[in-house]
Amino acid sequence: MSRKLFIGAHIRRIREQNSLAQNAFSQQLGISHSYLNQLENNQRPVSASVLVKLTEKFGLDIAALAQEQGGQLVQHLMNAQQDALFVSKVGRQDVLDFVETQPVLAQQFALMYDRFQRLEGEFQQLVTRFYGEQHEFKLAPLPHEEVRDFFFRHNNHIDELDRAAEDLAKRLQLNLDNQMTAMEDYLQSHFDVSVVTEDISAMGNSLRIYLPERKLLKIAAQQRSHQKTFQLATTIALLKHQDDMEALCSKGALSAQAFKLTMTGLASYFAGAVLMPYRAFLQAAEHCRYDIHTLEAMFGVSTEQVCHRLSTLQRKGNEGIPFYFVRVDQAGNISKRQSATSFHFAKTGGACPLWNVHEAFAYPDRIVRQVAEMPDGQRYFCIALQVVSRGAAFHAIGKRFAIGLGCEVQHANRLVYSDGLNLTCDKSVDRIGPGCRLCPRQDCSQRAFPMAGTVISTDINVQLFNPYPGANV
Repeated sequence: MSRKLFIGAHIRRIREQNSLAQNAFSQQLGISHSYLNQLENNQRPVSASVLVKLTEKFGLDIAALAQEQGGQLVQHLMNAQQDALFVSKVGRQDVLDFVETQPVLAQQFALMYDRFQRLEGEFQQLVTRFYGEQHEFKLAPLPHEEVRDFFFRHNNHIDELDRAAEDLAKRLQLNLDNQMTAMEDYLQSHFDVSVVTEDISAMGNSLRIYLPERKLLKIAAQQRSHQKTFQLATTIALLKHQDDMEALCSKGALSAQAFKLTMTGLASYFAGAVLMPYRAFLQAAEHCRYDIHTLEAMFGVSTEQVCHRLSTLQRKGNEGIPFYFVRVDQAGNISKRQSATSFHFAKTGGACPLWNVHEAFAYPDRIVRQVAEMPDGQRYFCIALQVVSRGAAFHAIGKRFAIGLGCEVQHANRLVYSDGLNLTCDKSVDRIGPGCRLCPRQDCSQRAFPMAGTVISTDINVQLFNPYPGANV
């Protein structure tokens, strides 16, 4: 062999297909147990003599293996990378390593990409049929989905902006009494920007309008103090850190609309980090055991701002509890979702009806608690509460949402909300899912529609309690 050959996944698959333990398999190959273990974990390359025995005793197809190692599959994956779908490109050696160490996954990846291409072609035909050939064809995520994925890739923590915001808060010595004046003075002294408040109706119902040609920032007078300071900090971000934020967006290969939306999201991230500086906020959160209302009072911010900030505390070496954060309306639409956990959010369809975030609307003055288990067995401690933003006038339309915050159950005892709950009792666990389209729980009585790809039982002589039973139920 001209190069070292690592085929651990192939060897392991052959052993498992023959229902052999490592001891028995190593004896048949005439090698030691430790050597076999090293081969299966790709710690040592396979020798020619072992290859011969694998071929003779277990039918290993050397020709197919060679093709897989450096031939068609590698080239197929290299060609796939030319698609604009893939933002980050990898070298041939990385692809070759992937094929060698994870051949089954590599084949599955290639299969998924082939199916994606067929789906893209079918979609293009539909667009042409309904709108004509002149209509622009584009199969891409919506702009707000691109923004969501951008923050997900960053684990919902933008370290450079977070540190810059913390430095600014420290330099201005911000506290509850001086936030407004200190930031107004900063805008005036560093950017020659004046701040005025106007009636929201005169501003076309806008909360903030910056006029760069006049160096004038208008803020709606009807906003509460924490909202006004948030708008000031957002403007500082756009003036002081625009280049940094544009560089971050450029690395994300975003569409034009998503680029601007992400800039707004980054500016809002900076504003939240100014009002709730990382180290001070994390220290306070740990001290009060993540009591949301206590943190509201300490930092002069809203419930939603506190919960969103808690989901961003992932500075390397000084992490807080990894939370998911979600905002849901009464129709079940998820308008915000951020996560530093492995919690499964459905990208399409509604959220699981058994998730406690929906229950918050029924108990507007309570924090609803839940121990939930996802289909993969991972358990989470979830809290949910309703937040209401009322209009500034009698006839103004307000906003009503449920906020959900959760963490893996092993962190739950660090939260004040876990007091009095038995976190280990199986009977008190609610078994939820990522949404009916993706949830494999066939016995769920709340299922709204079958899981995608499921064969539904059509026996007219049997009526089961749970809707849409699988054929094997």
